[in-house]
Order: sequence, then C-alpha cells, then structure tokens
Amino acid sequence: MSAQGQASGGEADAVSFVQRHANSEAFKSLFREGMTLVEEAASYLDGAGRTASKTLRRPAALAYATESMRMTTRLMQIASWLLLRRAVNEGELTPQQALSERHRVRLTKQELSCDMALLTELPAPFVELAERSLRLQARVIHLDRSLSERSGSSAAENHLAEQRARVQAAFCGG
Repeated sequence: MSAQGQASGGEADAVSFVQRHANSEAFKSLFREGMTLVEEAASYLDGAGRTASKTLRRPAALAYATESMRMTTRLMQIASWLLLRRAVNEGELTPQQALSERHRVRLTKQELSCDMALLTELPAPFVELAERSLRLQARVIHLDRSLSERSGSSAAENHLAEQRARVQAAFCGG
C-alpha cells in the first residue's frame, strides 16, 4: 500500500504488530517459558529450596521467606495473565471480556526486596529463579501495556476515522 493509500483510510487496515505478537509463536514460546518457570519454582521451593532454607541464618531465612512469597505471587500473576491471553488467542474470550477480567491480575514491576549482603547468603538457584521471574514479569508487563494501549486507543481511532470521513465528505463531495 502506498503512503497515499495509507493516508486515505488505510489506517483501519493497518496491522497491529502487538496484536499479531500476542497470537504468534513468540507468544506461545513466552507462554511455555512462563508455565515452565512456575513449575520449576514450585518444584524448587517444595524440594531443594526447603532444605537449603533450613540452613540459613535468621536474617537470610527471613529474606528467603519474603522473597519466596513475592516470587510465588509474581509467578501466579504472570500465569493468570498468560492463561487469560491464551483464552483470547484461542477464541474462548473476546478481547473485551479479557479486559474486564484483567483487573484481577495485578502486574506491578518488582525488584528483589532484600539488600545485597543478604542476597549473597541466599541459595544461588533460588536467586536465579527470582531473577528469571522478574525478567519474565517485565516482558509480560510490556506486552500487557502495549495490548492495553492498543485496545484503549481503538475507540479514539474510530472517532478520529469518523471525523476524517466527515471532513473528506465535506471537501471532496462524498
């Protein structure tokens, strides 16, 4: 499509790269990565992590408990978002239904809450899982914001297209 065609109404036909990404192999990969991380974290926390946490000094044990709760909550929020998005992709929910359900999923950027001295005392596999969950969360938040902005802007775009059509009809005779 030429620039002229794009300017004369092609916006309605424009491809939403964000929407396309949400339905792509990249999303499927993100979904698998997220669900795998949930499983890995649960397995670690119920097994080797539980054993390792028993050997920590009291301040480090408290930091471990705090971070494990935060990581578990973070991963459950990520999993909820991924499942919601997959339901939209598979036609089980409309994008509007997903937006109304989205308020239940709280995606808030986080960082590790303990200081570096305590962080070095925590088991390395635990810290690695927590850091991976933070990186995954950042990617999901970015995609969620992009999808939300796209959804929120469609009403404004429709209004703008309506106004553009009126102006074109007035000056171009129809």
